Parts: sequence; structure tokens; C-alpha cells
Amino acid sequence: MNAIPLTYWDLATASLLLAANGVLSAILGLGIAGRLAIAALRMLVQLLLIGLVLTWLFAQQSPLWTGLAALVMIGFAGYEISARQDYALKGWWNYGLGAMSITIASTLVVMLALTTHIRPTPWYHAQYALPILGMILGNVMTGVSLGLNTLTTTARRERAAIEARLMLGASRGKALSGTVRQALRSGLIPLINAMSVMGLVSLPGMMTGQILAGAPPIEAVKYQLLIMFLIGGATGSGVILAVYGAAHRLTDARHRLRLDRLGANSGH
Repeated sequence: MNAIPLTYWDLATASLLLAANGVLSAILGLGIAGRLAIAALRMLVQLLLIGLVLTWLFAQQSPLWTGLAALVMIGFAGYEISARQDYALKGWWNYGLGAMSITIASTLVVMLALTTHIRPTPWYHAQYALPILGMILGNVMTGVSLGLNTLTTTARRERAAIEARLMLGASRGKALSGTVRQALRSGLIPLINAMSVMGLVSLPGMMTGQILAGAPPIEAVKYQLLIMFLIGGATGSGVILAVYGAAHRLTDARHRLRLDRLGANSGH
């Protein structure tokens, strides 16, 4: 059984549901009708463009083009992380720390999946590499952005308590340990919540897509489990790298809290 094709008329009629939300927003005075319309338009344009780009990339089977596309995806993810911070690290750290964390975590996990689990021919085929990277990257981006934001906002809020511990002789790692743990939990909570309800409350996107395409449900479940294991490993690694890197940046070798290295995020 093959996937049932959709026409543009099918999409147009389905979009009326979203348009109804905009109308209700205007009637109820929610003030989000314009933002909803812009978001929908962006989604439409972005998805149509990526569909054309992916069609071309799949036909190339080139490690160079696949790698360049992956770098673009990672670059935008790094920007989104930096833009989501209430208080950003100054200088290149604002972008560099998040981008470095997701690059290391996502790249290693995707390479592992392509070379040892999925094993496409060739292993760098964009049809497999880019969708897997996209699923992993989106989750790692969310975890890292939440972890970093929790760390910086909590450090500012609890500045007096942290500095008191430092004055009493605690090392910078010990003084920030509670803040770091809170940030790590914050970064991993979305992943835990998603896994907890999967299969009972929600049927995840990859599994649903494969079932709609005609794959046996058990095979779809296997692929979804593989993807979730990959996402879990990448998210955990990315959050740990980012949070501990930021904690190190917010202190110095003399065991002082350096909140002067933070600034209000102009892009927030």
C-alpha cells in the first residue's frame, strides 16, 4: 500500500481551520490574528522551499551538498538558541556555546545512526541523513535553549546565595551545583514528557508518517523507538555540554561569580 496523495485543494480546505482560529482571535480580541497569519505564511513558504531543496538534494547523493545542508540547519538552530535567552552571554559565547553543543551532540548521534543502525547506501544519502538530523536537532535545540535560559536567569535571581557560598569557601562548581542541576532538569523535562505519553496520548510524527505511507505498524514502532533513543542521547549530551559550559563562563579561576559576562538579549 502506498501513501495516499494529497492535492493542493486538500491543503487549501484544511487551511480554513487555521483561518477560523484567526477569525476567532479577532472576535475575542486576543490580538494574535496577525501573528498567526504571519506564522502560517512563513510555514507555507519555508516548507514549500525545503520540499524543492530536498528533492534536488536527494537526487545528488553528494556528501558535500548533504554536509552543507546540515551546516545550514545547525546554523539556524544555533541562532534560535541564542535568540531565546532572556539574558545572553556576551560576545561570541551567546551564539557559539549553543551552536557548538548542538553540533557535537547531533553530529555524533546522526553519524552513529547512519553507520551502525540504518546503514543506507551511500551512508551520507540526504534522504536519510537530513530528516534524521532535523528530528534530532529540533529536540536538542529546545533542550539546550531551556537549559541555558534556566541557568542564566536562576544565577541572576539567586546571586546573593551563590556569592554567599563562594565567600564561605565553596568552589565555583559547588556554589553553582544547585543552579546547574535545575538547568539540566529544565532542559530534559520536554524529552521526558514526550516519552511518557508516547503511544498512549500521542502517536509521534515519524511513526504516523510511516503508517500513512503503508509501513507495518510494528516496523513504524521500531523506527520511532530508534529515533527517540537517538534524540534522548543527543539531547542529554547537548544540554550537559551547554549548561556546564555556561556555568564555567559565569565564573572564573578565582571562584567568583561573573554576571558581568551576561547582558539582556536584544534579540529576545
